[in-house]
Amino acid sequence: MGEDGDAVEAVDRFLRSRGDFRSFSLIELSLSASKLRDRDVLSKMGRTEVVLNSLNPVWIQKLSITYRFEIVQPLVFQVYDIDTQFHNIPVKTLKLDEQQFLGEATCNLSEIVSRSSRSLTLNLDHRDGSRVDTKNSGEITINAEEAFAAKTILEIVFRCSELENRDLFSKSDPFLLISRTAESGARIPICKTEVRRNNLDPTWKPIILNLQQAGSKENPLTIECFNFNSNGKHDLIGKIVKSLSDLENLHRSQLGENLFLPTAVDHEYHNRVLKSQLFVERFSESTKRTFLDYIAGGCELNFMVAVDFTASNGNPRLPDSLHYIDPTGRPNAYHRAIMEVGDVLQFYDSDKRFSAWGFGARPIDGPVSHCFNLSGSTSHSEVRANPFGPVINAASTIASQSLAHNQQKYFILLIITDGVVTDLQETRDAIVKGSDLPLSILIVGVGGADFKEMEILDADKGERLQSTTGRAASRDIVQFVPMGDVESGELSIAQSLLAELPSQFLSYMQRKEILATS
Repeated sequence: MGEDGDAVEAVDRFLRSRGDFRSFSLIELSLSASKLRDRDVLSKMGRTEVVLNSLNPVWIQKLSITYRFEIVQPLVFQVYDIDTQFHNIPVKTLKLDEQQFLGEATCNLSEIVSRSSRSLTLNLDHRDGSRVDTKNSGEITINAEEAFAAKTILEIVFRCSELENRDLFSKSDPFLLISRTAESGARIPICKTEVRRNNLDPTWKPIILNLQQAGSKENPLTIECFNFNSNGKHDLIGKIVKSLSDLENLHRSQLGENLFLPTAVDHEYHNRVLKSQLFVERFSESTKRTFLDYIAGGCELNFMVAVDFTASNGNPRLPDSLHYIDPTGRPNAYHRAIMEVGDVLQFYDSDKRFSAWGFGARPIDGPVSHCFNLSGSTSHSEVRANPFGPVINAASTIASQSLAHNQQKYFILLIITDGVVTDLQETRDAIVKGSDLPLSILIVGVGGADFKEMEILDADKGERLQSTTGRAASRDIVQFVPMGDVESGELSIAQSLLAELPSQFLSYMQRKEILATS
């Protein structure tokens, strides 16, 4: 588990250095144990304090870990008996190989936070050579709490006046980047505004962040105003350093604060104060329910998958086919996508069963179908069409039926395909219809096809899909990822597909005014 604060901050810095501004929940784990073997004392866990002379200890020190929905986070809990001679030595400096090992337990963080009680009791396993004793080693109970700062939401509207012009033939295209300063002194970006084109007196859309991202209301934030350049080399127009409390006071006073610009003078940098000013037009603070609040309240995530069986996948008996089953056990692209996404989602579904469909084939000896139940049969004839509409409509029907029965379920449809959709307008219509339902759609492109047209379905660029009748999607529910892009990067398929899912889930709950039950 590492050194708690430093590890959490390191993960945060790593992600945000790559432009990932999604919020992550800080989880605090409280530990207790019971029925331990009769020894002096115990310890361990990234690490707790030592509890003296107790077979049923309750540790006071909590352990912090950053919860991330889109990955599986395995945890190992180890319990040690600390000899009396080491009682006055700081816990972090103890050499555990000099202490008596009492047992260990493993689980995934999702197993704890997905339970309504957010509590999990595990048997401690004790290895004695090749023998594992699970009966007499005791139990450990882990309780998880979401940090309150993750639920404190801030909405801020910024305005600037008299910005310096950095473009030759037009006005600057300004945007704001907000960063917090870590204990190490490094700056961690936490959010940014949109770009305002040709505007020296811009007012930006509201930015929304939680208190956890800022650290605290007193933590200094660096607010930098840049002139956008398409080559990625943005010009610094000016900056300011203020805490959230300072920004709140600026809002109350309705006064502006002058930006400054670090300027080199005789090989030294001085802050040149500018005429440009920053104003806080709106500053509001509220407490909102989080994704984990809904999960703890009994809401489940149901996984559904649709697999492309069209002829372009190739003959499944040949090694160059995308459906080829390698005798060495190496998973093909379809297997990988299903396993990676399913491994994450399984903890949020009590029965761990999911709907599975195929499209673009003749199931067994029936007619060509673009939505058939996968029965495990290897006998099918292939066709060349690649329609998504039927499987999205099938998923929507299930989501709609669940809604009609007041079930607390949210559905995730994974579509894996080797080609561009051929029924684009029907697919648009199905997605627009699905945007009103508890449904998110994940699409993975496998193989070497050109998937640029597929990006139309993913509204990350701000353009909402429209149906044949001109009705716009009520929210963004599609995430498209070409597997080739993922394989050449640092993120897994599941990370790329699932990182936005909690925000899509919350957008549905908030739009429908569905409250998390306690």
